[in-house]
Order: sequence, then C-alpha cells, then structure tokens
Amino acid sequence: MQVARFFLPVALLFSACSADPPAANNPTPQQPSRNALSLTAAQKSSIGRKIWQNESGGKVEGLTAWNAGEEFPSMGIGHFIWYPKDFNGRWTETWPEFARYAARRSLSVPAVGLQPDCPWQSKASFMRDFNGPQLTGLRNWLAANISVQTEFIAYKSRAALPNIMNAAPAAQRARIQANYQKVATTPNGLYALVDYVNFKGDGTNPKEVYARQGWGLMWVLMEMRNVPSGQAAAREFGAAANRRLDLRIKNSPSARGESRWRAGWHNRCHSYGRPL
Repeated sequence: MQVARFFLPVALLFSACSADPPAANNPTPQQPSRNALSLTAAQKSSIGRKIWQNESGGKVEGLTAWNAGEEFPSMGIGHFIWYPKDFNGRWTETWPEFARYAARRSLSVPAVGLQPDCPWQSKASFMRDFNGPQLTGLRNWLAANISVQTEFIAYKSRAALPNIMNAAPAAQRARIQANYQKVATTPNGLYALVDYVNFKGDGTNPKEVYARQGWGLMWVLMEMRNVPSGQAAAREFGAAANRRLDLRIKNSPSARGESRWRAGWHNRCHSYGRPL
C-alpha cells in the first residue's frame, strides 16, 4: 500500500473525471490524507490547455501533425504517437490506446482514428490529405473533445508510478517515492507530473534510452536534488528534467539533430516551477 499512498495526489487531482477503464494492476486508493490536494474543474481544464499549448501552441491545425524528421504523425493535444503499419519505433505509441479509451467512453471517434495502424505511410501523403475530409474531421473531433484527451493523459500519468516502482533499482525506490510526493504537493507540481509523462514517458521503456541513460519520469525523479516539498520541489523537478534532457541531447545520434529542440524543451520544463 505504500505505492498507493504516494500515488494518491494525482488520483485526487482527477477524481471529478469519469472513472477510468478497469485495470488489474490499479492500486486501491486509500482515504485522502488531511494534506491531500484536490484541484477544481477549472484547474484541470487549465492543465489540458497548457499541454495543448506546449505541444502545438494551442492551434487546431496542430491536433494532427507530422513533425520534421519523424516517421509517424502525432495526434491530439498530447501529440499521441501513431505508427504506420510495419514501423516499430523507439518511442511508446499512444494514439491507438487513446482511441480505444475514448471509444470505451461511448464517444464517436472518427472511423479513421480507430484504425490500429496509421493509414498514411509518409509525411508527404499525410500532408497531401491534410485538408481532406479524414484529417479535417479528426481535427474537428479532437478540438471538440479536449476533456477526454486530458483525462487520458491523467490516466496514463496515474499508471506511471506503479510502473516505475516495478522497474526502478531497489536502492532508488524510496528516493523516487519521496521526490514524487514532494512535487505533488502543489497544483503546478501536479501539472508537471501529468505533463511530463505525456511529454517524455514514464522512463520504463528500455528502448527510450541513449547510452543506457534515459530521460522519462523515473530518471527525472532519481535525478532530483534534495529539496523541500512544494514550490522548491516543483522547480527542482523542472531543473532535473532539463539536466536529463541535456544528457539525452549529448548522447543522441548526431544525425537526429536533437539540439534544435533544447530551447523548447527547457522552456516547457521551466514552466513546472511557475504557479498554475
């Protein structure tokens, strides 16, 4: 039950959302502690808007995107990855899982979005169809369903800590739990935990490493310096994330040119230390 205790603040954050699909490994929540933080619907809406702003400037056209140098499109406010058929990439694919999540919520996901594989095999074909009926319809549906995308991102974030505790080195688990709890004591700290899992993953995918060094949430929590709970922890989380991302850039294949993303990544992580 120790994992559930540290996991509770994020569960409370989204307690007003509809229930998530049942999962066998979901921890049983304990009663809220006196210091547990619960956010209003307006604050939850703010997190969704901030994630959309982070990923594509809050623009509707950014809800269906194919970034330069990537082999797949990114969809929705969270830029959920969608792989074309027979492509097996390094990054964790999330669009098919989101589409199933939305369908289970009885939402009418456009038929093209329910396909297990991205029907566009290249950026060129994607861009040719960008203003066609399928992608236009998908963008319109996504723009009208921001809340379910935010809930899905929160659902993935809630699953992150148990996954991390199973994957982390035993000697680091207490540190990870303590740092997670320190960050989760402020609204912007909760935003940071939710956004970062969507942004760079939970850190447990063994393929999401360079030179055996990762940058997902697990690695950031291990990277954090010892600071007090609250805003100091939220700021340190952002600083630790930037240190891990700088190491990622240093270790990345030169052909990927990842240094071009440094400024944007740093700006995003700096936002974690500012009030929501």
